Amino acid sequence: MNWSGGKDSALALYHALRDPQLHVKALLTSVNTHFQRVSMHGVRLELLEAQAQRIGLPLTRLELPEMPDMAEYEAQMRATLAPLQAQGITHSVFGDIYLEDLRQYREQQLARVGMQAVFPLWQRPNAELLREYLALGFRAVVVCVNDQYLDQSFCGRLLDEEFLRDLPAGVDSCGENGEYHSFVFDAPYFSRPIPFERGELVHRTYQAPASSQNTCPPANADAATEPAPNPFAAGFWYCDLHLAW
Repeated sequence: MNWSGGKDSALALYHALRDPQLHVKALLTSVNTHFQRVSMHGVRLELLEAQAQRIGLPLTRLELPEMPDMAEYEAQMRATLAPLQAQGITHSVFGDIYLEDLRQYREQQLARVGMQAVFPLWQRPNAELLREYLALGFRAVVVCVNDQYLDQSFCGRLLDEEFLRDLPAGVDSCGENGEYHSFVFDAPYFSRPIPFERGELVHRTYQAPASSQNTCPPANADAATEPAPNPFAAGFWYCDLHLAW
């Protein structure tokens, strides 16, 4: 299970766990090894580990530098998948909804190593997915917003009906274009909720990759360090969460 810790991967895992043809064996998460945070979401690793503990599945980290190029990313992905394949794992589950080019990329990369991709949420209507997410009792907090779409007031909010009502026109309600990312702190398959505290809101800018349509950087740096602006920058607000004991 490709686990980002956010809403879509959490809902995809719910369906994968209920699919009699699948046996979910492990979580796989991309992390920035320099800053010890979940890629793109900027979530501290202790919170990621708390999710894995409550799900009851082992966690494998795809360890990446701060801004890997595609060749480096793909090589590291193959190296990370190899021991999982040695355990007999043949499929990789994703929470993608409707980005066709992203699906094709995942399928092509997995085919190169003899694996297949599974997309439990594929092409389901946004409204249907969000109703299901809320009805099942998932709870999440928004940890990252792209400032091209949302201002800082959306960052750190609960992902609930009020948040969805407040989204501006033109913003994908599921955040499929990278408008926002979330951290799930409670789910139907968690043994118990994850207690957390909201920390500071921090704005960061990244140089947009010239050959990529991805609206988020491949791996977030520490929210405490702000890079210099550049003419091709994309900006993001982050809410730094802390595990509450």
